[in-house]
Amino acid sequence: MLALAVAFLTLGAQHAAAPAARAAPLGTAHVVARPAQGNVVIEWNRALLDIVRSPNAEPTTIHPTRNFAIMSAAVYDAVNAISRAHPLYGPSLTAPRDASRPAAAAAAAHDTLTALYPAHKAELDRRLSSDLAGIPDGRAKQEGIKVGVQAARAIIALRAHDGADATPPPYATTGKPGDYRSTPPAFKAPEFTHWGKVTPFLLRTGHQFRPPAPPALASSAYAGAINEVRAIGAARSTTRTAEQTTLAKLWSGPAQNYWYDVAQQVALARHSDLDRSADMFALLNLTVADATIAIYDAKYTYRLWRPITAIRLAAGNPRVKRDSTWTPLVVTPPDPSYPGMHSDISTAAATVLAGFYGDRNTFTLTSPATAGGPRPYTKPYTSLSATATEAGLSRIWGGVHTRLDHKSGNELGAAIARYALGQSKLAPAVPSSPTGKTPGSATPGSASPASATVPVANATVAVRDSKLGKILVDGQGRTLYLFVTDKGTSSTCYGACARAWPPLTTTGKPQAGNGVSPALLGTTTRTDHTTQVTYNGHPLYYFVTDVKPGDITGQGLDSFGAKWYVLDPKGNKIETG
Repeated sequence: MLALAVAFLTLGAQHAAAPAARAAPLGTAHVVARPAQGNVVIEWNRALLDIVRSPNAEPTTIHPTRNFAIMSAAVYDAVNAISRAHPLYGPSLTAPRDASRPAAAAAAAHDTLTALYPAHKAELDRRLSSDLAGIPDGRAKQEGIKVGVQAARAIIALRAHDGADATPPPYATTGKPGDYRSTPPAFKAPEFTHWGKVTPFLLRTGHQFRPPAPPALASSAYAGAINEVRAIGAARSTTRTAEQTTLAKLWSGPAQNYWYDVAQQVALARHSDLDRSADMFALLNLTVADATIAIYDAKYTYRLWRPITAIRLAAGNPRVKRDSTWTPLVVTPPDPSYPGMHSDISTAAATVLAGFYGDRNTFTLTSPATAGGPRPYTKPYTSLSATATEAGLSRIWGGVHTRLDHKSGNELGAAIARYALGQSKLAPAVPSSPTGKTPGSATPGSASPASATVPVANATVAVRDSKLGKILVDGQGRTLYLFVTDKGTSSTCYGACARAWPPLTTTGKPQAGNGVSPALLGTTTRTDHTTQVTYNGHPLYYFVTDVKPGDITGQGLDSFGAKWYVLDPKGNKIETG
């Protein structure tokens, strides 16, 4: 679980009930062509959208929604580290109040994208140089750049072991009626089979809002849904209207890309400043990323076959008539049918945007351009919710989803968005690595703080100087923390908490280093039977984003229900800083 900090989600709850929900629609004139008007948040979101639309932008196993979330979280933290309007999403950062927020946002976006898309570094460098050239030189600019770089580094570190780089497990169909198998014409292997297990950004787990199973193949609901798409979604359908055909093709691209574009248009039309744009894009992009994780969790849990397979085989329900040559209007995506991704992502995005700006907004969408294909079609819209509904229905008209998929996806996206907008308190957490260990645990004694997951023989506690004064560290100089919710010497931090805050464990008697009182050293037995070092009665922990000796990025964080503090040589918490 990787969750938003307190005020960031409070921000979502505030926007969910904001007066903007009653705002009137705006005009459409030239909104797509308008520049970002100096708003670097919108500019860099647009830059990333351009990248993901380019061929071979990233590995086919990495879903681009993750990278939008990473970038927007870093930008959000960079801006709020200066404005201090909201506590940060990631680790603590400090910056003077007069630092340049545009410089911070641009640097944060640039550094996350160069890390995620190194092949595009040259063009990203040029974009950053152009942004910075428009900001007066001086201390404010340099301080802004500095905090932007720090924010990017921190968020990249938080997501370094979220499971996104795991090898997708091969998919094998059982061959039973209803079980998904690859579809014509390309019969591509199923994609993103691992994505449902990627650590979410806001949700506790990818299955937190997993929908119920689809109706049984023998049911009338299933037969009705398949027969509907069989008639209206066929390539040569006689029941689909000309407008439905056009809209099915309009929405034939990746769902999230449409909504990134919509968000940019609406933010510009609403004259959102840099701070509001940073807030909105962070909540939007993290919600869409989680909606994507959740949809793959459900798809590969239920493994329901696509309409083309259901119609061509017609097994499991005598009310479905077999048609061995049936072909949909739109090419079927290479993953299971239930729930519908367009419905899920579109509803999630529309709900978050409506929380910021109200449902009534005017914008346009243009169909994807294809070589040798028809001229792109552009359509104006005036309602976010109606647009989301159309996006989901378009997949029925295109023959790749049923109404069952649409309904389930719509409900899933709505649940995730409401959760994101409505939470008042969530604690940041850090994912486990694909091996199940905390990042870095395979290298005991290294500089990584997470190496504490491997018990150290006769672990050492020492004192070192820091900007907070003298603090407790381990034998390698890594900062140690206490958790205020711990009662006595018993640790209350396990599971996801222990992955974010690894305990200092030992296989022998802990040793007192320089400045430490041996009388205050002790141990406690954890429920996993490891031995954790205590000091002055406090179980000791590291924080996973402290990447080098002396880092204190966990100081004062409210995480997993309570705060974390570094300790002074007497074993008392240091509450400053």
